Amino acid sequence: MILLSSLSSRIAAAAEFGTKEEAVAMVKRVQAKFKAEGAEATFKSVSDKADPEFHDRDLYPFVYDMAGVNVAHGARPALIGKNLLTLKDQDGKFLIRDMRDLVNAKGSGWYDYKWPNPITNKIEDKTSYVERMGDYWVGVGVYR
Repeated sequence: MILLSSLSSRIAAAAEFGTKEEAVAMVKRVQAKFKAEGAEATFKSVSDKADPEFHDRDLYPFVYDMAGVNVAHGARPALIGKNLLTLKDQDGKFLIRDMRDLVNAKGSGWYDYKWPNPITNKIEDKTSYVERMGDYWVGVGVYR
């Protein structure tokens, strides 16, 4: 009985947060919208916190151009329009530059860094799946 109770509480806690699989699926949804409706409609939806297609618990997309300018952000709209290529995380990693370089080199992949969690408002370990999208790249991360 105790084992079952412990397992149930772990499953409930896991459901509070997005998974890596859900992050990849959200990136694919952003890309599908980009292909079908274009950049402007996609960036608007990504940045609209009321759009459930791109906002699920702690999951949200972010989109940058290849110069490092944020063009859409699902959690921090104040970043839109800013060049963040030289932004460093708590460990001194150039996260935007590194993610851009990853998509340029491989097309897609996972990147580990530290970022504010929109639910807890604390700096937490995060890993994001990033993928090239035309002249842009899109990412969705999970807090670890």
